[in-house]
Amino acid sequence: MHGIKKIFSWSKRYIPLFILIIVLCAVLQFLWSYIPLFVQYAIAILGGEEPNVHLPSFLISWYKTGNEVLSIILMVSLSMVLLQVFRCILRFITNYFQGALAQYVGYDLRCKMYTHISELSFSYHNKSDVGDLIQRTTSDIDQVSNFISQQIPNFLNIFVTVFVGALQVALISPKLMLVSIITVPITGIASVVYFRYCNKKFDEIEKVESKMTTIIQENVNSARVVRAFANEKYEFEHMDKANIEYTKKNISFNRSIALFWGSTDILVFVQYIVTLFVGIMLAKEGSLASSDIIAAILLLDMLIWPMRGLGRTIAAFGKASVAAKRIDEILLLPSEFEVNGTKKPNIDGNIEFKNVSFKFDDDDKHLLDNISFKINKGETIAFVGKTGSGKSTICNLLVRFLESSQGEILLGGTDIKEIDKKYLRENVKYVLQNPFLYSKTIYENIAISNKTISDKKVYKAAEIASIHSDILKFKEGYSTLVGEKGTTLSGGQKQRLAIARMLVSDSPVIIFDDSLSALDTKTDKLIRTALKSKDNNQTMIIVTHRITTAKDCDRIFVLDKGKVAQMGTHDELLKVDGLYKELYGIGLKLEEEFNKVVRGEE
Repeated sequence: MHGIKKIFSWSKRYIPLFILIIVLCAVLQFLWSYIPLFVQYAIAILGGEEPNVHLPSFLISWYKTGNEVLSIILMVSLSMVLLQVFRCILRFITNYFQGALAQYVGYDLRCKMYTHISELSFSYHNKSDVGDLIQRTTSDIDQVSNFISQQIPNFLNIFVTVFVGALQVALISPKLMLVSIITVPITGIASVVYFRYCNKKFDEIEKVESKMTTIIQENVNSARVVRAFANEKYEFEHMDKANIEYTKKNISFNRSIALFWGSTDILVFVQYIVTLFVGIMLAKEGSLASSDIIAAILLLDMLIWPMRGLGRTIAAFGKASVAAKRIDEILLLPSEFEVNGTKKPNIDGNIEFKNVSFKFDDDDKHLLDNISFKINKGETIAFVGKTGSGKSTICNLLVRFLESSQGEILLGGTDIKEIDKKYLRENVKYVLQNPFLYSKTIYENIAISNKTISDKKVYKAAEIASIHSDILKFKEGYSTLVGEKGTTLSGGQKQRLAIARMLVSDSPVIIFDDSLSALDTKTDKLIRTALKSKDNNQTMIIVTHRITTAKDCDRIFVLDKGKVAQMGTHDELLKVDGLYKELYGIGLKLEEEFNKVVRGEE
């Protein structure tokens, strides 16, 4: 019931529309109950009987006094046609409102989910399955919105239909009505049992489908990697295994559906036989006319078929409750902005780490252990160290993708925990090692954070990032469409485009998290020189494994085992034995080996 409560809470703003749909559905079923009564009236007239029909007087008063039987039958037929035309109009209006309700609720939920997912923590997105999130924001939301607009009205409509049908049969014969509802509770109980089974099966199917969706999503995104390693066979077998599991689950569930409908078909057949037999017996006693029996048989549809449909509706209830639970699991996750600062101070580029430590929730060991250092405005700082030494973690802490376990991080003298996160990230720009590019034009990718930026500023940023000349070589220039994730560009072009995107903001602090690695040494230096020549005196933090990049920086911080092991300029660090000198030596050896290969000495 928790899932259903959540569904109602998400749709409470549309309660008036929801009530209108329910009323229209009830009216439609009530009007449908008149069709058998018209048939009863016509048969009574043809058989020379006195019509014992409970139609509203305004429907039959204008022709019941007619003398010719044929003219009365024609009038009855015309009345049925007009009634059905009116019902068709009401049905159109009802379906229109139901479709509108589904779209309104779906729109609200998609916006809610998208916004919330975008505000979840960096740690969550590192562990989440993209395919599963896509399924929750598409098919699960469709399940919920369709349940609200279609199945809940149908569920209430079932009881309205049964009540109206039973009432009309009771007006013909109370005894026949009692016989007609014998299988109703049996069908209802069978539907409840069916629902309990469906609820469990839908949960299993959702999990298997989510797994299959994730595999598809991963393979579509990594198509080039799969082909590069000639791994198509393995990936096909991986997908085939998930597909078979999903298919088997659905076949098993469809088998139970067939069993339910087949067994209730037997109940329907028995109900018709019993009702007909009792009707004939009552007719022999003289308490029922033949027209009454025919009307009762026709009205029996209103008692039997809705209760059979109860199983389908309750199955949808189960599926919607599972979908609602999956949606709510995401919405209940805490937003990273629940812990946020309020200040928007002037960020001038001065940075200070005071006794900062950090560890992941699932690890007892500190990745950073009580580190302290200062970075002055306008400095270019390099962080070097072995893999896993905490270089990228420092960058993530600085933009609050991660939160420090202890200590303070100051920007312009203000603790970043007191600064509004969005404001912080507007002033501290971060270029990742593997930048993400959108399926838009090159121009749109550069200007994506500033829709009102001038063309001149976009071109200037591209020039500083050493990508402008490459762009002009493309046939469409800046209007060239970039494939998904930048697949139409080389690794270096993607990184330079990401740097240009960052530069249009003129932030006082910029971070390169190994984002110059795909560039050649010459281009790397050209970009850094162009950045230093800018007028705004930006503070630059460069995470790198390339010593040639680090050596030109104002200062170098060497990280080792979660601590700042060394600090100084390139020349200062080479004068002392330590990790930096060791890394520099390794770099020289690699460079010498490379030059020998180039010269053909090996």
